[in-house]
Amino acid sequence: MTDCLFCKMVAGEIKPAVVYENDHVLAFRDIRPRAPVHVLVIPKRHIPTLDDLSESDSALPHELLQAVRKVAHSEGIAETGFRTVINCRGDSGQEVYHLHLHVLGGRPMSWPPG
Repeated sequence: MTDCLFCKMVAGEIKPAVVYENDHVLAFRDIRPRAPVHVLVIPKRHIPTLDDLSESDSALPHELLQAVRKVAHSEGIAETGFRTVINCRGDSGQEVYHLHLHVLGGRPMSWPPG
């Protein structure tokens, strides 16, 4: 996807503030943080939304959640707690159509999120 912001980050055309990376996943700081720690975890392969995961992607959720766990530990929020959010399409607030997980922490979180 040549017009996808996150694909440009994966390709190295745009340099995000990388927190974690492996062969399948990239994690970087959100440019509009909603908490003291706000990291996005994305698959390196373009998948527009959570609803676009297929049966052949069965290992990817594990990769993404392991990356979330590693980010929480490296950012020092694993012990105190963190929130993980996946938005799917417009009504949920998804702005970039490349599957991504938000990892938020560093302060007490209220519910519902605000």
